[in-house]
Amino acid sequence: MNPDALASALLAVLDAVAVRRRPEQPLGASASDITVERPKNRDHGDWSTNTAMKFAKCLGTNPRELAQEIADGLAGVDGVASVEVAGPGFINIRLDAAAAGQLAKTIVDAGESYGRNDSQAGNSINLEFVSGNPTGPLHIGHTRWAALGDAMGRLLEASGANVAREYYINDAGAQMERFGASVLAAMTGAPAPEDGYKGAYIEALGERVRAAHPGILDLPEGEREGAVREAAYELQLGEIQESLAKFNVHFDVWFSERELHDGSPSLIDQAVDRLREQGHVYDADEAVWVKTTDFGDDKDRVIRRGNGVYTYFAADAAYYLNKGDRGYRHKIYLLGADHHGYVHRLKALAGAAGDDPEKDVEVLIGQLVSVNGARLSKRAGNIIELDDLRDWIGTDALRYSLERYPADSPLSLDPELLKKRTNDNPVFYVQYAHARTVNVAKNAVDAGVTREAFQPELLGHGTESALLGALQEFPRIVGFAAEVREPHRVARYLEELAGLYHRWYDSCRVTPKGDEPIEAVHGTRLWLNDATGQVLRNGLGLLGVSAPERM
Repeated sequence: MNPDALASALLAVLDAVAVRRRPEQPLGASASDITVERPKNRDHGDWSTNTAMKFAKCLGTNPRELAQEIADGLAGVDGVASVEVAGPGFINIRLDAAAAGQLAKTIVDAGESYGRNDSQAGNSINLEFVSGNPTGPLHIGHTRWAALGDAMGRLLEASGANVAREYYINDAGAQMERFGASVLAAMTGAPAPEDGYKGAYIEALGERVRAAHPGILDLPEGEREGAVREAAYELQLGEIQESLAKFNVHFDVWFSERELHDGSPSLIDQAVDRLREQGHVYDADEAVWVKTTDFGDDKDRVIRRGNGVYTYFAADAAYYLNKGDRGYRHKIYLLGADHHGYVHRLKALAGAAGDDPEKDVEVLIGQLVSVNGARLSKRAGNIIELDDLRDWIGTDALRYSLERYPADSPLSLDPELLKKRTNDNPVFYVQYAHARTVNVAKNAVDAGVTREAFQPELLGHGTESALLGALQEFPRIVGFAAEVREPHRVARYLEELAGLYHRWYDSCRVTPKGDEPIEAVHGTRLWLNDATGQVLRNGLGLLGVSAPERM
C-alpha cells in the first residue's frame, strides 16, 4: 500500500464518519487534502496523519475523538496491521508485512519509471541556466549552475513537465568586438586592447583560427577583424558545448542573442511595439521608457536611448516575449550571485507583458562556490575552469557535491575528500551502495537464489521495514524536489537510503550461509535488494551521476 492508496483509504473512512455526524452536508474533501507522512520515530509505525486535527472542527468534535473514529474504521482496511491514536489526535498506522513488502516487486517491475510522477503535468517550462559569454571558457560559477540546472530539468521532466533547457548565447554587442580585437592582436603580435580579453586561451584561440583559416590574415583590413571574431567565436562556443557535454549537461536550445537583432522589424522592435500596445511604454527626455515601477521595479527602465540605440533591457524584453511565443508559459532563470538586480527587472517585464509576475517567471540566484586548494586556470589566468575541476575531481563527484546543497547557500568543496573511496565521501557512499546491490544479486544467482519465490510477508525484519518505508518515499521526494526546485533533496534522500541498505545488508542475508538450504525468504530478499538498486540507480540518474556496478 503506497501513500496515495493510504490517503484514499483514509478519505473513505473520513467520508463515512462525516455522513454519520452530519448526513445533510457532504464533507467535500479529496485525497489531496489528506496528508500522510513518515513518522520520525519508526517505533510509531509506518505512516502518520494529522487528518483528525485538520477536520475535527468542521465535523463538530475534538481531534482525539475524531482520530479514534478514523482509527476504528481504518483498522478493517486490507493491508493495515494496526492503528493507534497519539497525542492531541495524530493517527499512527502500521502496515502488515505482506502489504509493505509488495512494494519490492512493484519497484522491480516498474524499473526506470519508478519515481516518475505527474505532479508537474501540464506545465510548459523554459529553464535557462549557465548562459556564459562565448568570449572565454566556463568557470566555477557556471559549473554550479550547470549541475543544478541540468538536475532541475531532469526532475521537472520526471514529474511530468514539458521542459526546454536553454542556453542564451550573449554573442552581440561591444563584448564581441573586444573579443575579436583581442584574438586578432594575439595572432598579429600587436598589443592587446586595453579593455580586451587576456590569457593564454586567447593566444591558443588565435592559433586555432590560423590553422582552420590559413589565409584569414590576408583579408583586407576592413574584413579581417570581423572574420577573426566569427572564427574565434565559433571555436570558443564549440569548446563551451564540449565542456558541458563532458559534464553530462544537455541543452535543448542554444539561443543566439543575434536572433533578437536580426530582421526588419527585429524581435526587439516588435517587443517595444507590443509593450507599447499594452500601455506600459512612454517617451521622455528623447528616450523610450518602460513603466516597470507599475510592477514593483525600483525605477522605470530605458528601453531605447535618445540616440536610437537599444539598451540591454530591450534584448531582455524581446527574449522574454520570445519564450512565451514559443509556448513556454513558465520561465525559470538561474542566475549568478551578482545578478540580484535582475529579479525585479524580469518580474516587471512579466507584468508589462501581461503575465503574472508571481507565477509566470521565477528567478533563482546561486551563491558563490569555492574549492579548497584550487589553482587558477593556466589558460585564462584569473578563473577556475570547469574543465580543470572536472579533470581534478571527476564528473560524478563534482556534480553530486554541487547538487547536494541548496543553491542559495555558499559552498566550499574539499577535493581531497571527494576523491576518497571511503564512506566519508557522500558520492562514494551512495555509489558503493548501488555497486553492492549488483554484487549481492550476482552472488545470489551464483548460489542458486532466484526471484521465482516472492512472499512479501517474509520481509518482517526491522531493517526491512525501514528500507521499504524509504523506498516508498522516492516518488514523493522526486515530485517535491521538482516543485521547490531543490535537487539536493534527492541527494540527501539517496544518502539516507544507502545507509538503510547497508544496515539491512549487515542484518539480513540474501544468500544462505554455508550448507543452509535456499528458502523463499532468500528469493524474496533478492527482490528487495534489486528494488533498492533500482531506486539508487534512478535517483543518481536524476542527478546526472553514474551508478557503477563495481567500485
